[in-house]
Amino acid sequence: MTPAITGFDYRRVPVAEGVSLNVAVAGSGSPIVLLHGFPQTHLMWRHVAADLATDHTVICPDLRGYGASDKPAETGPAVYAKRTMAADVVALARALGHERFALAGHDRGALVAFRAGLDHPAAITRLTCLDVLPTLDMWEVMHGTAAAVGFHLYLMAQPPGLPEQMIAASPDAFFGHFLDIWTGDPRAVPANVRAAYLDACREAVPSIVADYRASAGVDVDHDRADRAAGNRLRMPVTVLQQDWGAALGFDAAALWSAWAPDLRHTTVAYGHFMAEEAPAAIAGVLRAGG
Repeated sequence: MTPAITGFDYRRVPVAEGVSLNVAVAGSGSPIVLLHGFPQTHLMWRHVAADLATDHTVICPDLRGYGASDKPAETGPAVYAKRTMAADVVALARALGHERFALAGHDRGALVAFRAGLDHPAAITRLTCLDVLPTLDMWEVMHGTAAAVGFHLYLMAQPPGLPEQMIAASPDAFFGHFLDIWTGDPRAVPANVRAAYLDACREAVPSIVADYRASAGVDVDHDRADRAAGNRLRMPVTVLQQDWGAALGFDAAALWSAWAPDLRHTTVAYGHFMAEEAPAAIAGVLRAGG
């Protein structure tokens, strides 16, 4: 049986033509939407969500293309663009009765959250991003041998065909690699949750690759257009991330400040999967800002 977040109700919510999202909902109070990263599903929020549900309405979807949400077979640039996925999130919240909500995302989910903040500022009360840089900045700081840590970004940026074939040939090894090397505490992702992540990824190779391919193309175009227009995040923004700058030679806080005038940036010692490794701390950050 696929694990679920204890105490949460599950439903499928239509958010666009032909696309419904799998979503777990619980609690009452001010709403907060939690977006998962790669190679995970909404289950990555299981501890944080249960904590926040004591005083918030908590909404945990699988992003389009991931988990039990729909995976459009068409993988053209707009289908998995962060702009499209951000629109899904806003439509989801509205379908559940929330015109305004706090939004937090990890990894890929944080890139969707970032785009939602730029495209739908009236809907987002505050934004929290865990362990990412905005897409345009991410590509600009990747260089030299230190960038080998991001080999998957370059692999999945290639034209359709080869990346999907390579990953589908050994999906558990590919996705499991990241679950192994990105965690600071292996106990944070128990065997049943790890199995659920791998099962979900195994069934979603084309859509996951399309998500990453969009980040090397249309998502960069959208970020570049916003930068040129001087568009910034209007809401309070909190960013927690590991010290990537020490390895790649950049100032993460400065990069984020260019997008977010009202910024709280913190470098943390947790592994990449911080919501699973330090759920009480992450819930505390989200509650303080919610």
